[in-house]
Amino acid sequence: METGNVLKNGYTIRNFQPEDLGKVIYINRKCLPENYPSFFFMEHYRNYPQAFLVAEKENDVVGYIMCRIEWGRSFFRHLPTRLGHVISIAVLPEARGIGIGKTLMLKAMEAMKKVYDVHEYYLEVRASNLSAIRLYEKLGFKIVRLLKGYYSDGEDAYLMARPAR
Repeated sequence: METGNVLKNGYTIRNFQPEDLGKVIYINRKCLPENYPSFFFMEHYRNYPQAFLVAEKENDVVGYIMCRIEWGRSFFRHLPTRLGHVISIAVLPEARGIGIGKTLMLKAMEAMKKVYDVHEYYLEVRASNLSAIRLYEKLGFKIVRLLKGYYSDGEDAYLMARPAR
């Protein structure tokens, strides 16, 4: 499923390509304390290419979302199910506030449902990241539990989930 949707202000959402790796790593390092090695990004691209998206304007990548598909226990029904796990999402500060993060989430969830047949989505978010928590709540995610000391710096995370519709 090729995305390619143009947003306001000329931004486009499309599938990640290997030549985007340098910019995605730059965004990850600039925006998030959780920094992943290049092989981690490429492993997700190889295994779940339709669930790894970037936002760009005039060939300049300004944001990304990277997801994977897992088999696990439902957060809502106590049954095994296919889960879409949002591993990492980031948008450069200068490109925030115009819906890029929301659109990346919506397009990734759409791909995980249509291409990978997931039944639920979940993610972890820093307890201090109130703007991200608000976005996820607007997208229908609920806080499932607090993960004490989840991050390497000791900060807590909320595990948030929602059914795929």
